[in-house]
Amino acid sequence: MAVLVHQSSHPTLIFSPSPRRICSNSSRASLLVLSKPFASSFSLSATPPTPHSHPSPAIFLPLLEQESEEPEEQPATENQLLLNEDEGEEEEEDDDFDDPIVRFFRSRSSTKDPSHEGKFSLQSNRRTHWRLAPDFDSEHESDLDDVPISQLMGSASVDARPLPEGIVGEVMKIASNLPLNATLGEQLSGYEGRISDKECVELLGLMGDEGLMMGCLYFFEWMRLQEPSLVTPRACTILFPLLGRSGMGDQMMVLFNNLPQSKEFRDVHVYNAAISGLLCCGRYEDACHVYEVMEVNNIRPDHVTCAIMITVMRRSGRSAKEVWGLFEKMNRIGVQWSSEVMGALVKSFCSEGLMKEALIIQSEMEEQGIPSNAIVYNTLMDAYVKSNQIEEVEGLFAEMKAKGHKPTSATFNILMDAYSRRMQPEVVEKLLLEMEDAGLEPNVRSYTCLISAYGRKKKKSDMAANAFLRMKKVGVRPTSHSYTALIHAYSLDGWHEKAYIAFENMQREGVKPSVESYTALLDAFRRAGDTQTLMKIWKFMRREKVEGTQVTFNILLDGFAKQGHYIEARDVVSEFGKLGLPPTVMTYNMLMNAYARGGSHSKLPQLLKEMTTLGLKPDSFTYMTMIYAYVRVRDFRRAFFYHKQMVKTGQVPDIKTYEKLRAILNVKAATKNRKDKSAILGIARSTIGLLKVKKKGKKDEFWKHKKRVGSF
Repeated sequence: MAVLVHQSSHPTLIFSPSPRRICSNSSRASLLVLSKPFASSFSLSATPPTPHSHPSPAIFLPLLEQESEEPEEQPATENQLLLNEDEGEEEEEDDDFDDPIVRFFRSRSSTKDPSHEGKFSLQSNRRTHWRLAPDFDSEHESDLDDVPISQLMGSASVDARPLPEGIVGEVMKIASNLPLNATLGEQLSGYEGRISDKECVELLGLMGDEGLMMGCLYFFEWMRLQEPSLVTPRACTILFPLLGRSGMGDQMMVLFNNLPQSKEFRDVHVYNAAISGLLCCGRYEDACHVYEVMEVNNIRPDHVTCAIMITVMRRSGRSAKEVWGLFEKMNRIGVQWSSEVMGALVKSFCSEGLMKEALIIQSEMEEQGIPSNAIVYNTLMDAYVKSNQIEEVEGLFAEMKAKGHKPTSATFNILMDAYSRRMQPEVVEKLLLEMEDAGLEPNVRSYTCLISAYGRKKKKSDMAANAFLRMKKVGVRPTSHSYTALIHAYSLDGWHEKAYIAFENMQREGVKPSVESYTALLDAFRRAGDTQTLMKIWKFMRREKVEGTQVTFNILLDGFAKQGHYIEARDVVSEFGKLGLPPTVMTYNMLMNAYARGGSHSKLPQLLKEMTTLGLKPDSFTYMTMIYAYVRVRDFRRAFFYHKQMVKTGQVPDIKTYEKLRAILNVKAATKNRKDKSAILGIARSTIGLLKVKKKGKKDEFWKHKKRVGSF
C-alpha cells in the first residue's frame, strides 16, 4: 500500500516493499526488469496529486497524443528471408542501483501484474492460429495526432464563418485584403488607441486560423510599438504555438529573446507556449534552452511544462530512463501529477516497447486519483498492436469501455489496424458498423484498413477494389496509403496491369505517390517477371528524386536476379550502396538463390567469401540456399559440407524446414552408403579369392541374334 507521510513542506509517497513480479515469464528482459529483491529504503517524493488539477490552455494537451515516428513499413516480397533474433542486454547490478526507474519499481507496494490485460475477447469465435501476410505498409500515421489546429489553439473552427462586428472585423478585412507590397502595420495607422489588448489577442487567434502568419508577425510588431504597448503574456501564448506549427521557429526565438524583462512576462504559461511552439517545429535543442532559461529565472514549472518536456525528450531520442529522471526532478520541486503527465510518460515507455511498465505507471497514477483518458488507452493499444499482441488490445478496449471512456475514431482505427494485420476483413467490417453506431464517421484510415485487410489475402483483390469504391462513394478522399493498399492487393493476385492503372489514377487525381506506392508497384511487376517495366519504374523514381528504402532495394534486386539479369542486379547493389544502403545478409541470400536457380551454383562460394569480406555473418537461410543448390545438381559432398558448417555455427532453421532438409540428406546418405558398402565388399572378396572369374568366350558376328535354350 502507498501512504502519505508528511515531511517538511511536501508529503512523500512511500511504497512498502513486496515480492511483485514486474514482468511475468521473463527475467531481465528489459531495462526495468530486476533480478534482486526490492529495497524498502527507496521512495518517490512527489507533491500530492489532485484529482481535479487546474485547467491548462488547450494548446498543450494534444501534444501528448501519439505521432508516427517510425518509418513506415514497406511492401515485402515472398522471397525475403527474414530472421528475427532476440537480443537482450544485461546491466550490472550497480547500474541498476542508480537507475531512477529501477528505484521506483523497487519501491512498489504490490507484486500483482496490471489487471485487465488480455482478459477479454472482442469476439467469441476468434481465430487462434494466424498466417501473417507480409506487411506492405506501416500503417500510416496514427490518428492520435489528427487534431485540427483550431482545437489545439482553443479557438474557433477554421471553417468559413462570418467576421465579428466592430474593430476586430474591420482589421480582419484589412488583413485579408492587403494591397500588393504593403504590410498590415502600415494599414493600421488610423487605429492607434482604438484597439484594446483583449481585441489584439482575438485578432491574433483569428489570423492564425486563416493562415495569415506574416500578418500575425506584423500585427504583433505594431502592438509592440504602441504607447502603451499592447503586447501581453496572453498574446504570446497565442502567437508562439501558431509560429511553431507554421515552421517559423527562427522568428519565434527572436520574439522570445526580445520579450520585456518585466515580472508579468516571467510567467510559466509564456514559457510553456514557447516550448510548445519549438516542439511543433522540431527545434528540440531550442526547447531545452528555453527550459534552462526558465530555471535560471526561477520560474516554477507546472504539470504542463513537465508533460511538454517529457515529449521533447522522447522526440529528441532520449531514453525512458532519462525521461523518468526528469519526472523525478519535477516531483522533487513539487510539480503536480496530471493526465497530461501520465499520457506523456505512458507514450515514452510504449515507444521503447515497455508496455508492462507503462501499465504499472498508469495503475499507480489512477490509485493516486489521476484518471486515465482515451488518449492513454489509445497509446497503450497502439503499442500492443505494433507488438502483434491482439489479446492485450482486446482487453484494453474492454477495460476502456468498462471504465466509461468513450472510444474515439482513433480507438476504432487501432482495432481495425490490428485485425487488418491478422487478415480478418470480416471483423474490420463489423468494427466499421460499430463505429457508425457510436456516432463516429469512418475516415480515410478506417477504409484503408479494410482495403488492406482484403488486400493481404490472396484472391481478394476484387473485394479490396469494392472497399476502395465504397470509400470514394461516401465522399472520403483516398490518400497515398489507400492507393498503396489497393496496388498491393492487385500485386498479390498477379494483376500487374490493374496495379499500374491504379497508380496512374492516383497521379491523375493529384495524390502524390509515396515511396511505399512505388515499392508496391515494383513488387507487382517483380512477381510478373517484367524486368523492362521494372527498370522503367526505377528510372522514373530516380527522375522524381524518390529515394527507395531497403525493401525497394530487395524487390529490385530479386526481380532482376531471378530473371537472370545479374549485371543489372549488381548495378542495383552498387546504386543503393551510394545512397547509404549497403548490401545485407538478405541481399546475398537473394543473389545466391538467383544464381542457384539459374544453374550458376559455382558462384556461391565466391558470394559467401564476399559476405565474409564485408563482415556479414551468414544465417540459416544462406546455408539452406547453398545446400539445396548443391543437392539440385547432385553434388552431395558439398551439400553435406555446408550442412556441417551450418550446424557448427548454430544457424539452424525452423523445425519443419530442418526436418525436410534432414530427410533429403538422409535418403542421399543411405544411397551413397549402400554404394560404398557394395564396392568395399567387392574389393574384399576379390582379394581373398571368393569371387568366381567369369570366362569370356569369343563372340561371333551373329551373337546378338543368338537364341537362348528354352526360349521357344
